[in-house]
Amino acid sequence: MRIATWNCNSVRSRAERAVGVLQRHDLDVLALQETKCKDAQFPLQVFEDAGYEVAFHGLNQWNGVAIVSRVGLADVEIGFEGMPRWGEPDAVAEARAIGATCAGVRIWSLYIPNGRSLEDRHYAYKLDWLASLRDNAAGWLAADPAAQVCLMGDWNVAPRDEDVWDPGFFVGKTHVSAPERAAFQAVVDAGFADVVRPHTEGQFTYWDYTQLRFPKKQGMRIDFALASPTLAARVDGAAIDREERKGKGASDHAPVLVSLSD
Repeated sequence: MRIATWNCNSVRSRAERAVGVLQRHDLDVLALQETKCKDAQFPLQVFEDAGYEVAFHGLNQWNGVAIVSRVGLADVEIGFEGMPRWGEPDAVAEARAIGATCAGVRIWSLYIPNGRSLEDRHYAYKLDWLASLRDNAAGWLAADPAAQVCLMGDWNVAPRDEDVWDPGFFVGKTHVSAPERAAFQAVVDAGFADVVRPHTEGQFTYWDYTQLRFPKKQGMRIDFALASPTLAARVDGAAIDREERKGKGASDHAPVLVSLSD
């Protein structure tokens, strides 16, 4: 089984590229983030024509998540219990999480809040969001230690200094602060392993569009697949599709790929 995650940065602009990723890597499941469209605008037909079904959730031109699968989509869930909301207390929860079971694997497509700056209210929202995710993830394993769960997506956290092109450049910025890294580590400590890093040491998943970051190799590793123990034991390979970041109309993120044994 082959699964992947990709912040496509607008699924309407990159639906054909997404299908290309699916076909090039013979993927069974692709978790998408930052789809940037309402549900009525999602380019469903493009994926169905390629032989996939899709569960998606989008509210406006921001955020948005989806799961594309050719091995089934069962028990689709929008958001998780107690997921923090941004804005007023009665605000609708943002489209940042969707879960579905695909061939026995519980896939979560996650788009963690950016944080914006260390002084911004969005930073506190980000930490609350990660804490709530950790609590839910720990609960899923407590309820079923053998559950096969993969938390995939754009985490907007670079957990180690090696995950940014220049640690000095990021001093005082989000994505690398101690509280963010601790929040990421808390999910790992809850039983979810970073199953891609052992196969992709030194590689990045994101390069800003500005300042020629990609050709200068000035990237970040902020896209991850964290797997429960039973699922992690099935991982026999992983990769980052850096080639997808090239060319006209590319997303600023690269797909992150995971191969599972039967």
